[in-house]
Amino acid sequence: MTIERVHKFLSRAGVASRRTAEDWIRAGRVAINGQVITEMGVKIDPDQDQVMVDGQRVLPPSEPITVMMHKPYGYVCTNYDPQGRRVIMDLLGDRFQERLYPVGRLDYDATGLLLLTNDGELAYRLTHPSYQVPRIYRVTVAGEVSRETLRHMINGVKVGDATVTAVAEIRKKEQGKTVLELMVREGRYHMVKRLLLHVGHPVLKLKRIAYGPLELGDLPRGEFRLLTREEVDALKVRVQMS
Repeated sequence: MTIERVHKFLSRAGVASRRTAEDWIRAGRVAINGQVITEMGVKIDPDQDQVMVDGQRVLPPSEPITVMMHKPYGYVCTNYDPQGRRVIMDLLGDRFQERLYPVGRLDYDATGLLLLTNDGELAYRLTHPSYQVPRIYRVTVAGEVSRETLRHMINGVKVGDATVTAVAEIRKKEQGKTVLELMVREGRYHMVKRLLLHVGHPVLKLKRIAYGPLELGDLPRGEFRLLTREEVDALKVRVQMS
């Protein structure tokens, strides 16, 4: 018998992040065995207790699945887009019966390594700022980036209400633009674009080439593959799940 808190169960089941699950509980949207709960800390036995959100039963999570995708340009990182744009789930087709969720986001015009999983706890830890999981991007920006600007980013740049630090090196300089390899440890909304715009170099192209211990490698654009057991274990070690 495994006893766990409701918000963790909902996250592990892949229906919400732990923070969102907590909001649902406070709003009275979650019921255990027919009884609505509104307080944190309620514990359940997933094999015995019935958990419902908005009247719909949430089943215990199936075998965890984590997929690496090479996201192409022109796709939205959601299950459904009200504007009718293409979504990354279209690329999965009917390969998986389980519903998978993107780990963080890549913008509509960004490409590269994207993880999708039904393991809510793993997704939570990979995206939470406290775990400081590094993301590496290959970024083409307008203008010629100076060494002084790179040092400025290492020391931290105030962007909105956050101080963002980035380790970057110049890969190539072309006429009127620079190709950088840049590493950050948080996935805030449009953070890389906002950072580079703030230092005077708007992003022209952005591609994520690594996430934690994983590298995109030669996975073709628009294709995906299951992570190996070794890769999943490496992710879990990185976010202290093992």
